[in-house]
Amino acid sequence: MDDLNQKLNSIYPRKVVRKDLTKRIKEGANVPVYVLEYLLGMYCATDDEVTIEEGVTRVKNILAQNYVRPDEAEQVKSKIRELGRFTIIDRVTVTSSTVKPNACAICSTVNPAANIGGTASNFPLRSPDI
Repeated sequence: MDDLNQKLNSIYPRKVVRKDLTKRIKEGANVPVYVLEYLLGMYCATDDEVTIEEGVTRVKNILAQNYVRPDEAEQVKSKIRELGRFTIIDRVTVTSSTVKPNACAICSTVNPAANIGGTASNFPLRSPDI
């Protein structure tokens, strides 16, 4: 890796995304590019090839286990009912009330009629840590 790339990785840790990795994984995954680039930035922003390959494997595993495809919506709902908690990667819309101290989260891929409402603390927004 050249000096510029090393300098960028040191100044912006976990933020630099190699576009060749994005293309390599995108070809086999139906996932928005911004999701893929976020995960690659988290796990592959380094100049060490071994760490990059481990990161690519981790990103693929995260996507396989947590990215919700429309045809898997029923499986995801079943896992949530069974486990009580399940981390997913999806577009989430949260509405809150100024009168009541609660919120309702709706996942775009899962059928909105079957979404589970609750307090805002039940729906923490965070990066997947698997």
